[in-house]
Amino acid sequence: MRPTATPLLLATLLTATALSACGSGSGSSPDTVKISFKQSTDNSIRVMDTYLGRMKKEFEKANPGKKVELVPIKAPDSEYYTKLQQMLRSPKTAPDLVYEDTFLINSDITSGYLKPLDAYLDKWPDWNQFIDTAKSAAKAQDGKTYGVPDGTDTRGLWFDKGVFQKAGLPADWQPKSWDDVLSAARTIKRTVPGVTPLNVYTGKPAGEAATMQGFEMLLYGTGDGKTDPLYDTAAKKWVAGSQAFKDALTFVETVYKEKLGPDVSDALDPNFGTTVRGELLPKGKLGINLDGSWLPQDWQKGAGHEWPEWSQKLGLAYMPTQHGQAPGKVSMSGGWTWAIPSKASNPDLAFKFVRTMQTKANAQKWYIANSGIAVRKDVASDPAYVQAQPGIKFFTDLVASTHYRPAYPAYPKVSTAVQEAMEGVTTGDSSVDKAASGYDEELKTATDGQVVRK
Repeated sequence: MRPTATPLLLATLLTATALSACGSGSGSSPDTVKISFKQSTDNSIRVMDTYLGRMKKEFEKANPGKKVELVPIKAPDSEYYTKLQQMLRSPKTAPDLVYEDTFLINSDITSGYLKPLDAYLDKWPDWNQFIDTAKSAAKAQDGKTYGVPDGTDTRGLWFDKGVFQKAGLPADWQPKSWDDVLSAARTIKRTVPGVTPLNVYTGKPAGEAATMQGFEMLLYGTGDGKTDPLYDTAAKKWVAGSQAFKDALTFVETVYKEKLGPDVSDALDPNFGTTVRGELLPKGKLGINLDGSWLPQDWQKGAGHEWPEWSQKLGLAYMPTQHGQAPGKVSMSGGWTWAIPSKASNPDLAFKFVRTMQTKANAQKWYIANSGIAVRKDVASDPAYVQAQPGIKFFTDLVASTHYRPAYPAYPKVSTAVQEAMEGVTTGDSSVDKAASGYDEELKTATDGQVVRK
């Protein structure tokens, strides 16, 4: 295990970083809109930077006298969320527009960090083009909407056709159960030395990637596809460590216990996702990767890891349900939104910038640039979007069998509890039963006892 900073030291460092990121605060000029966003930890990946740079030029040209100041936060996912929340707490550091993951937005809404956007949305004709599920991802329990989605995503299995050929596995591989996935990984381990058979993100350093790309892709494939295994909507309570929960943990334990996955030290590196996209997959060093639809953004022309052959080198398969039971496949969907902090100095100017980013033409450019899935109906039906990149149709079709995380304020804490349970079985420090019991205790604390057993 790598050494970590003490909580007090970490909090001090994060606060200092957040304060320095925004300088003297967003109130410095009524003609300047400050926009904070997540910058890739990979210096060669500048997809978001490039897109926002273009939007800045377009906005400033269309609005003489107005300026856009981009305030990047360069950090892994888990640190980005912490730094962003530090910034949102004070008028001195709050930007005018922030990039919010849908998994965190309800927590920030409950904390009073964000401004409801309904007054703006009611006067914006393009809002009618957004699909309802995307709209709901940024809607709070008070019925108000706090963010404008800029796309969604789905998840599946990426596999290396060259590795599969060496292992004697089919080029059109489509596993029908978890056992099929593990069987393929074991075959790769046995027949193709020097290659990591299977990557499943795990542990606290990976943050939400571990919960969503890893654990929930397993958990939501355990039942009938209709009942939420994480949150009981009828009882309005979170589900304690059930047998389904233990089954998902057992899969993770198997991957690392049998050394089918990456070395534990690598798996628990917060930047391991960057390594997967930038090194392991392009160099043919990873057999199977349980991951998201957005990976090709790193491989496009002009990107940091340009790889025009990826669509010939990699295959795509949906993640199967545990035993192949209906509906047979599983995916998780999330996405990001643009939100206006409650302490923003220039909210009107911020929403005007959102409208610039979210014209049909600009939204379509962004979906293609970041390998996103359209949440605007007019873009989704445009043949130019559907045919823009290999894989778009595959991942868009998964929307029909996808699941969304329970969008409640306690979710970020629940997610952290999941990551701790995963990390325990990954390192071997905890058995599945012990990790599940630890999750139960963390869950009670995180949800104020709003827990049900199944």
